[in-house]
Amino acid sequence: MDTEHVGKLSIVEGEEHDDLCTTLVLHGEDHTLGNVVRHMLIKNPAVEFAGYSVPHPSENKINLRIQTYSTPCLSALYRALDDITDVCDHVLEQIGKAEVEDRR
Repeated sequence: MDTEHVGKLSIVEGEEHDDLCTTLVLHGEDHTLGNVVRHMLIKNPAVEFAGYSVPHPSENKINLRIQTYSTPCLSALYRALDDITDVCDHVLEQIGKAEVEDRR
């Protein structure tokens, strides 16, 4: 399984894929991000399948497989990443409010 590695994200070459079914490699990541991205992808009704694996514990990368009904896989991934950012922003906002309440 060869990949064309440019930056953090690469698309796995040498397998049949199209815009609706793609395997990506996220370099420098592990289960922490993999599970969150998979969860957000699965919440999207346009995503038929999302899964990830860590090829080997000594490799600092994850393989992410996305299959959609009609939306391009990269669009679904970007939406999932935007949703993760929104959740993180919300959590930080709630923590800030709780800190203010504790100081009173």
